[in-house]
Amino acid sequence: MKTYTICGSMRFEQEMKEIAFFLETQKGFNILQCIYTDREVREEEKQRLAAAHYRKIDLSDGIYVVNIGGYIGESVAAEIDYAKNQGKEIYYHCKNNE
Repeated sequence: MKTYTICGSMRFEQEMKEIAFFLETQKGFNILQCIYTDREVREEEKQRLAAAHYRKIDLSDGIYVVNIGGYIGESVAAEIDYAKNQGKEIYYHCKNNE
């Protein structure tokens, strides 16, 4: 069973949850994803969450990029570069917002 980390803008939070569910239940992948919270996150917490997310990439076979409407922000672009440098597989979930 392959393991993938979901990478995408938090504006796609709900879509990332649904995609993770699909990938685990229909494709048989093990999916790692970020922590979702409605509360205010302090800067030091953001840094810890980012470090944890990069560690998830380290533990994964690859990343699954959720880029709805073609949107990839700075953080996700950095995660893609990191994954490439680590020799990870990279898949893109392209979906237009139409």
